[in-house]
Amino acid sequence: MSIHFISDLHLSAGQPALNQLFLYYLEHQAQDASAIFILGDLFEVWLGDDMVLPEYQEILTAIKKRTDSGTPVYIMYGNRDFLMQKQFEQLTGSHLINDPTIIDLFGTATLLMHGDTLCTDDIDYQKFRSMVRNPTWQKELLNKTPDERLALANEYRALSKEATGTKENQIMDVNQDAVSAVMQQYDVSRLIHGHTHRPATHHFLIENNEVSRVVLSDWNDCGFVLICNESGCETQTIKT
Repeated sequence: MSIHFISDLHLSAGQPALNQLFLYYLEHQAQDASAIFILGDLFEVWLGDDMVLPEYQEILTAIKKRTDSGTPVYIMYGNRDFLMQKQFEQLTGSHLINDPTIIDLFGTATLLMHGDTLCTDDIDYQKFRSMVRNPTWQKELLNKTPDERLALANEYRALSKEATGTKENQIMDVNQDAVSAVMQQYDVSRLIHGHTHRPATHHFLIENNEVSRVVLSDWNDCGFVLICNESGCETQTIKT
């Protein structure tokens, strides 16, 4: 019995090999998982359940095949694909989960997050996040035509790329005070998140108690899956 955690795949038409790698994972390595948690940014962009991009069809079908086989798949919103809704769940058989979510991971209370809300030093991003997560803004976007949504998404990606290139690396990483605060708020000793693309396991103290923060890797030339069982957790590399 093992539970798999992945994040930040950023699947898109621009990286067909990565799409195939995820399909390979679902068909092969995922067979041994008792549950799969995808902690945000499965897709590079998701512009509404009513306009599934052609390159995503095979991916949705593969997730549905995996859930139909009896493997629960839980998907958390990322900063790229937060417009997934009920129809997405129906198409894939997956379950959309809140950010944050607490699970009992083999006896250890574990907090799951995408991770972007922990980057509190990046003030401009937090303002942008607040805007796009506003239900009114989302409703207005979903009322636009597919071409208008695509154009807006491309504009935001270009602005994000430009902004990222001028920011200090520290600003785009998590704030340690924010990490400690949220772990104290939810009374957990382990946090698992993605978003920062800085895979590592950090051990530190909160009120003299040792806790850990596990940062998941993004997927690039190969895939990375954190596999947890009763003996602990380790990262496995996925290659075809």
